[in-house]
Amino acid sequence: MSATPPLTDPRSAPGGQAVTVVPGRSALVLDSPHSGTAYPQDFQPALGLATLRHAEDTHVEKLYAFAPGIGTAWVEAHFPRIYLDANRDTTEIDTSMFDAPWPDPVTTDPAVLQKVRLGKGLIWKCTDEGLPIYDRPLTVAEGRARIDRCWRPYHAAVAQAIDAAHARHGYSLHLNCHSMPAVAASHATLHPGLVHADFVIGDRDGTTADPALSLALCEFLRARGYGVDYNHPYKGVELVRRYGDPARHRHSIQVEINRRLYMDERTLAPQPEGFARLQSDLRALVQWLLEVDPRRLRGG
Repeated sequence: MSATPPLTDPRSAPGGQAVTVVPGRSALVLDSPHSGTAYPQDFQPALGLATLRHAEDTHVEKLYAFAPGIGTAWVEAHFPRIYLDANRDTTEIDTSMFDAPWPDPVTTDPAVLQKVRLGKGLIWKCTDEGLPIYDRPLTVAEGRARIDRCWRPYHAAVAQAIDAAHARHGYSLHLNCHSMPAVAASHATLHPGLVHADFVIGDRDGTTADPALSLALCEFLRARGYGVDYNHPYKGVELVRRYGDPARHRHSIQVEINRRLYMDERTLAPQPEGFARLQSDLRALVQWLLEVDPRRLRGG
């Protein structure tokens, strides 16, 4: 029988909203699409809450809690990633999950389909460890409702925040904020078993942000003692692909943080010392970005 979890943190869904938006006054926009902990009652998974929660980018919203106070726009999803992944396109659908033919467009891109086949499309089929999430087919109406209630308002919020930042300053900087396990699980990525660096910075091989900006960000973190990989194993997915356009001075970068730096991956509890150090360094990074004009990095 399906075990429907309750809201794990009712405060994370104020007024029952799927998304929180805090407007900014700078050129910088931060978004956290995977840290949501408000599990909808219509989810009805076959797994218990303790297992489901390991799909979250746990505590990412807390790590960046300082950001709105220093002028950045902030967009945060409250629905959990395992319910709907806002960092996927609406065409990234595993049609075998539904009790009827999916009526909307579905991707045929072989590279995108690699993740769908791992069970990591718009609506997940299995956990990072390969456990089936459902013991039933979903209805088409369920899938479409999740898109309407979660995906559309989230993307609208990110797009509007970036447009507003660009209108204010003539350029925008967008950090898509994530966390990653210390070691990639069997169904998490195309590199199972990979031991991750402290940070992975992704700009889809320089297509969503000026590489000069991305590399400067990498060097900033390295100077503070972190190991940093660039575009491997995570290049960035839909939220940077959709909104990054460096030719128009719209720069979108995905930032992955290794969870071992700040939390116990087994219990999900924050590690106070590591959390405090990391948050201090993230604050310094954000404050640095507030002063960076990417149009001047190459003299352009």
